[in-house]
This record gives sequence, C-alpha cells and structure tokens, in this order.
Amino acid sequence: MKDSKEYIEVYGAREHNLKNISVKIPRNELVVITGLSGSGKSSLAFDTIFAEGQRRYIETFSAYARQFLGGLERPDVDKIDGLSPVIAIEQKTTNKNPRSTVGTVTELYDFLRLLFARVSDAYSLTSGKKLVSYSEEQIIEVIKENYSGEKLMLLAPVVRSRKGHYHELFIQMSKKGYGQARIDGELVDIEADLKLDRYKTHDIDIVIDRWIIGENASENRMEKSLRTAMQMGEGTIGIQILGSTDIEYFSKNLMDSESGHSLALPEPNTFSFNSPKGSCPYCKGLGTVKKVNTDYFVENPKLSINQGCLLPLEDIKSNKWILGQIKNILEIFGLGLATPFNDIPAEALDYIYHGCHKEFSKDLKYAGITKKIKVNFDGLVPLINEMIEDKESYDAILLERHFTTEEVCPECKGTRLQPSSLSFKIDGKNIAEINALSLLDLKDWLEAVEDKFSEKNKVIAHEILKEIKTRLQFLLDVGLDYLSLSRSSRTLSGGESQRIRLATQIGSQLVNVLYILDEPSIGLHQRDNERLINSLKNLRDIGNSVIVVEHDKDMILEADEVLDIGPRAGKFGGEILWQGNPKDLLKADTVTADYMTGKRKIEIPETRREGNGKSIVLKGATGNNLKNVTLEIPLGKLVVVTGISGSGKSSLINGTLYPILNRHFYRAVQEPLPYKKIEGIEHIDKIVDVDQAPIGRTPRSNPATYTGMFTDIRNLFAEHPESKIRGYKPGRFSFNVKGGRCETCQGGGLKVIEMNFLPDVYVHCETCNGKRFNRETLEVRYKGKSISDVLDMTIDEATEFFQPLPKIYAKVKTLQDVGLGYITLGQQSTTLSGGEAQRIKLATELAKRQTGNTLYILDEPTTGLHFEDVKVLMEAINKLVDLGNSFVIIEHNLDVIKLADHIIDVGMEGGNKGGEIIAKGTPEEVAKSRKSLTARFLKRELE
Repeated sequence: MKDSKEYIEVYGAREHNLKNISVKIPRNELVVITGLSGSGKSSLAFDTIFAEGQRRYIETFSAYARQFLGGLERPDVDKIDGLSPVIAIEQKTTNKNPRSTVGTVTELYDFLRLLFARVSDAYSLTSGKKLVSYSEEQIIEVIKENYSGEKLMLLAPVVRSRKGHYHELFIQMSKKGYGQARIDGELVDIEADLKLDRYKTHDIDIVIDRWIIGENASENRMEKSLRTAMQMGEGTIGIQILGSTDIEYFSKNLMDSESGHSLALPEPNTFSFNSPKGSCPYCKGLGTVKKVNTDYFVENPKLSINQGCLLPLEDIKSNKWILGQIKNILEIFGLGLATPFNDIPAEALDYIYHGCHKEFSKDLKYAGITKKIKVNFDGLVPLINEMIEDKESYDAILLERHFTTEEVCPECKGTRLQPSSLSFKIDGKNIAEINALSLLDLKDWLEAVEDKFSEKNKVIAHEILKEIKTRLQFLLDVGLDYLSLSRSSRTLSGGESQRIRLATQIGSQLVNVLYILDEPSIGLHQRDNERLINSLKNLRDIGNSVIVVEHDKDMILEADEVLDIGPRAGKFGGEILWQGNPKDLLKADTVTADYMTGKRKIEIPETRREGNGKSIVLKGATGNNLKNVTLEIPLGKLVVVTGISGSGKSSLINGTLYPILNRHFYRAVQEPLPYKKIEGIEHIDKIVDVDQAPIGRTPRSNPATYTGMFTDIRNLFAEHPESKIRGYKPGRFSFNVKGGRCETCQGGGLKVIEMNFLPDVYVHCETCNGKRFNRETLEVRYKGKSISDVLDMTIDEATEFFQPLPKIYAKVKTLQDVGLGYITLGQQSTTLSGGEAQRIKLATELAKRQTGNTLYILDEPTTGLHFEDVKVLMEAINKLVDLGNSFVIIEHNLDVIKLADHIIDVGMEGGNKGGEIIAKGTPEEVAKSRKSLTARFLKRELE
C-alpha cells in the first residue's frame, strides 16, 4: 500500500477534560477508541470530531435555514483537517413515540405496504371468498357472453343496508327521469311522495336501463348506460334478468359477487396504521387502549368515602356534584358517605362505578312518608373516561396516570389496522401476520412466496422484494433476527436501537462518510459480536471511515488502529497514552493493555456464596416470547441472568418480575406481563431498579443534589457561626431559590447569549464569575472554603475535606468507592455518561441505611465501563451482597458472569426460539451445559 494514507487530523482539542491533544486518525479504517470511563473518549469522538463535522455541515445552509436549526457551538479545538460528513450512531436516540415500530424505523414496513397494495388478493370479510374486480370492457364482455338473448335490467346500487326514509333521494331520481327502483328485492315505481320506513334497513338499486342482449339498439347504448350506472353506484353495478329475483354484481372495485359488498382498491396507505385510511378506528392505530381499572380506585377498604377511600375523587378538583350523586345512591341502600367501603354492597358499587338512571322511592319510617330519590348519574368510570379524552385539566393527566392500564385494543386485537385492510392477503397471510413474524421467519416467507405469484405479479413484486430482502439481510447481519417488524420502538434496548440504525446506515450504502459509534456491542451476546464486527468492516470496505468508542476485547483486537486514552478518569485523563496497531498493544504499558495481556484481571472468587436459603419463585410467566417459565431467584446471592439477545431475559426480569414487586411495595401502575403466581415476596422488604437513565435532565441537577448530600452541606454552612450572626438559613445556600444565589444568572453560573444566525454562546456570568452565588453568601467559609468552592471539589478532594463529618462523609465515600473520584460535586448531570449516572445511583443506594433484605435489579450495568471500572463496580455490588442483599443482574459481560453465585441462562436462541430457562446453577455447573450458548464462552473464561 502507498504511504499516502489519509488522516483526520485534530489539533489542540480541549473539550471537557481533553488536555490540548493533537491526534492523527487514519481514514477509511476501523479505529477503536478505548480507555477508562470518563477518560475523555466521548469528548474526543462525539464532542469534538462529531460536533465539528455537524457544525460544518450546518454552516453550508443559507442563513435563513440556519435560524430554524439553532446554532451548534464550536467545539474547543484549534483545527480539524480531513473531516468528511459525519454520522453519529449513539444509544440515546430511541424514539419513545408509541406509533414508532421496528418496521417504520427501518422503512421495511413501507415496502411491505407497497407490496400488499400491488399484489395482494382481497377476501370477503363475511364469506371468506376471494373478491374480484373488473374493468368496464370486461363487464360488457361477460354480460354479452353470459346473457345472450336475455332481457336484462341494469341497476345502480345506491343504498346498502342502511336506515332512513330516503324521500329526498326519490324526488331527486324522479327529477332526473328514472322511473323504477328495486327496493329490498321488489321493483317499485318511483313517485314524488315515495317514503320508506325510516327505522328499517334498506337496500335500494335504481333501474338505469333495460337491455335485450343481441339487439343492436341495446348494444349501441350499453357503454354509455354502464358508465352512468357506474358513476351512480360508485363503481358497482348490478344485472338482473327480467322476472327473476337474483342479481349479479360487477365492480371496478374489489367486491364479493354474491352480497355486493365492495372494497376500494388498496393503496399503500390502506395498510398504514398512522393514516385514517388504514388505522383501527377504536384505538386510532396504537394497538392498545387505555382502560380505567376499578381495582386501583380503593386502597384501604376500611375507610369510608368521607375519609377519602375512593381515590379518583381525590384527583378530581370539583367533585361536589359527584359526591352528591354517590350520597343519593348510598341513601337508597340506607347507607351514607360515612359507611366503611367494606360494607357497601356490590349492587351499590355497580351504580357508583357504571351509572344509574332511575327513580327510587324509600320509606322513611320515622316520618311516616315515602321519599322519592331521583338518581341520574353516568358512573365514575364513564366520567373518568370522558375527562381523560378531553384532556383539558391537570386532573385528567393525574387520573390517566393513576387509574388506567393499557390493554390490547378489543377491536383490532393489537394489529392496529381496520378490518378491511386485513382482508387483503398474500399467500393466505394478511399484513399484520407478516408484521408479527420474527425477521428470520420473514426472510423464509419472502423466499417461499415469490414462486406463488402469477407471472404478471412476479414482475411487479420482483423489485419490491429485492429491496425488502437486502434491507432485511443487513438487520440479520447485526444480530437482530429475533425482532419482529411490529415490535414497538419504545421497548427496544439501547444496543438494539443502535444496531437498527447501523443496519439502516449500511442499507443506505453511502461512501466517504465518517461513522462514529458509541459502544455498539451493548446488549449483544458474544456469539453475535462477530456478526457485528463484520458489519462494521463491511462499512469500512465500501469506503467509509469508522470510529468506534468501545471496551470490548474482541472489537479492540479486530480494529485496524487503536487509541488508548487515559491515564485515569476525569481531570486526570484526557491524554492519548498510546496509538497503533492492536497487535502491538500487548507491549504497551497502559491499564487497557494489562487487561488484554492478563497482567491484571478480575479474580474469580474462591467460593460461591450459599445464600440465605430463601428464594422468590415466579411461576408460569408467558409474556412476549416466554414459554410458561418458572423462575427461582435464590436470595442473598449475586444472581446473573444471561442468554442470547432477544431470548427473553428482559421480558422475564424487567417485564414481569420487577413490575410485580414494584406494585407490591410501591403501588406502581405498570402492568406486569402475564404470569400465574409469585411466592416468597415476604422475604424481601424493598426493591430497587438501577438503570442507565440520566439522573437529571437540567444543568441544575448534579451529583451533590442527586445523592442528597447537598442538603447536608447546606445545613453545615447554615450552622456556621458567621451564618447565624447574619441570620442565614439553609435556603440561603441553594442556587435554585432566590436569596443566596446570583440573580444575574439565577444560580446557573452560565449565561446564554443568543446570537441570531450564529450558535448560542454560553459565557460565565459576569457578576459571579460562574460561582452561582452572590458575594455575601460566598463570605461564609467552612475551613476556608465557600459553598461554591465545595461544589468545585472532586469527590476525592471532598472525601478528605469532609472526613470529620460522618453524615456527609458516608455519601462521598460511597461515590469514591464506585470509582467516581474524578467527578466534581457540582458537575452538571447532563454531562455525565450513562455508566457514571448508573454508578451515582448505585452509590446513593449504598449510602442508604441497610436492612439487608433488599432486592436490586440491574440491567447491563457494565455499559460504558472499562475493565478496570467493571472491577470497581463489582466490588461495590459484592459489598451489598455481603450485607445480605440480593442482586439480579442481566448481563453479557463475562467478567460479571464469572463472579456470579448463581447463573440463570435463558435461551436457546432469540425471539420465538427462546423464552425457556436452559441452564442454572453456579458458573462452574453452567459451563458444563451442552445446550447453553453462553457455556462455551464461560468455559474459556474460567480456565
């Protein structure tokens, strides 16, 4: 190869914690950037290279277009050369819209709709017979053949089984000169005063013309009459032999020749659940409906309504009238608003919930008279439904949040489409059935179906099928064969949605683009990793540059070039320690290299914990692809759930187990997936789910406020003698309320200067220099440090500083223990990585008072963590387990799996080939399993 390699050259990058680094990254190669979490990998790849590429692209727009895009600020870098257009594939960009599905994101569903619109056959909804359509010429030919020499009437169907007296219709027709109509099977003369029974359903056909087939006069006017009839009958006509009662229908649309029911010819949007032409009218194309669940109405049935046992009434502000109606209903049964809920009979409850419109008379014994009680009440359930639909007040939002559950739409059974759209089939399957197949089965179906088309349809379908197949192949290549097109995007994991975007990008076949990926191997089993690496190499081979931020051993070894950033995290990182070919990495002297060569490693424990002998047993879980699974989680152990992506791990833990426990302990609203029963809940006393969601979405949230130590720090400052002299309360030291904060920037520390046409610039507030507080507040110093200085300390510094104060020290120390010594107390939450946010949550849990009976659920906690960080994280988790707590971790990372006390392996494959528990036991036992796919990778790790 010539030495004229092209490079992306970055000079003087200082974004976040980068230490003014300059680096040459070869183009058209697969480059992996690795290093400890928080060392500056993302700052280099995303915040510098991607941000600059994006900014340059937007600069090419006209000033007019730019004002709508909002500016992008220039990253802190001297210059970047050799940059091509950049596409970043991150994990954050999942679409939370309930209408978005895998099919719509990958655009495969659009092609599928096109296929169905062009080559499907329609079948009658009532009789299941195939529907047919004719052109006008065909109709005339068929009539001439079948009815030669007969006397016929040509009819135009204008009303199909609808109620009404149709007086106006008949007046209109007689004005146009039509003399007869066939009404409900009988020929009637049209007269000006003809009226039908308006409460019965009618079929009306107008007689347009009479023909004698074979006679010249008739044949000459056939075409014209037929066109008139077609127009009036909206594409459908009927033929009746004089004297007989049977009609034969013909239609330009698709129709059932017996009953005359016709369907419009399909277009692609007939099959779209986002268009009113195709969506199910009941659920508006969502597939689920929100239904008010009366089980949530009452929490403590010992209370009376006056004491607030009917919870919806607490959410509805103006409930006087409702209370009055409920009081009336209860009065009929001789009860009142002070009656405990337990004592209200079922009939009265039915009236209260579902309404009652009656008059009752009740004898008042003591007065000797009868009192008439008039009840005119729709019921709580319809009232709540109505409020939720109007969505006018905040009450409605609360009601929806507290008392509704999502259920599959009863009309379309979750297919999202209207019945007429589902009557179009290809090879006996409608579009919803195809949509529900896993991608692997879809591929087989597409292979098989091509030969079943007629010659004409083969030509039409060929191009569409080719498009679908190539796109499908890319999805299969990145290991997503278990997903189905109908899967909602909001249920995808970060890694899955990232790989879908990757497949879409490979499908677009662009060249000369720089792709930047953020840990694409998350959520991938080792087996699928090879496929993913091949997909990335494929992107490189068609002429693109690929930069991957990654901690995965295989990925690092397969790269063309590796950059190792370090040496530590946060402000102790941000330098390039090593760059070169992965083969030479083994000789390098960095933490990453030590783990690759095995100099450092995560030790396998000598013995596995016995646990406390108790367990939680979940029986008969059948959600998504689970096949009636019984799951036993031994308590007091570190339990790891493993298995191929899509095998049902998340359905079992996040979809079934967590919502059941959450509802039990915290009255959460999320419905668990279907299961039969659960035993052993009494052995734990709380449940904690530590996920990777960001801990705060505003720049005002930071580790100190999230962990709650900021309250203690403010109290400490408020207790200071100086504060007492000045009369400062803890609120004085908050940057979120008026008083102590700098009012110029309202405690933000930064000011946004809006520049029209140019990116917004963030500058330190000129009044407080970014300190967030006003001068008076900063004059209170504890050990020489003001409140602002404390927020600027790193966790490591704070650990020393607060050593004498046990309450604050405990919280800071746990943050240090999970390896976050490098972040500052006041660092904005928006700048934390996913792994950091998760560890802050874990530290917050660690710092709480321990009962020793907590169950923690973690979903892939090693995301974004370097080998060294995994070690630190596992030490923190092991501490919690040693206190008697139980952990359930869903994980693919072998370093975590080998530390488990108990493994539950779900498999065999993903999708409908998964959903069973294949192996369980200690890592040593699971490694011997023949069936488990995890076993063979685990075996290598344990040797």
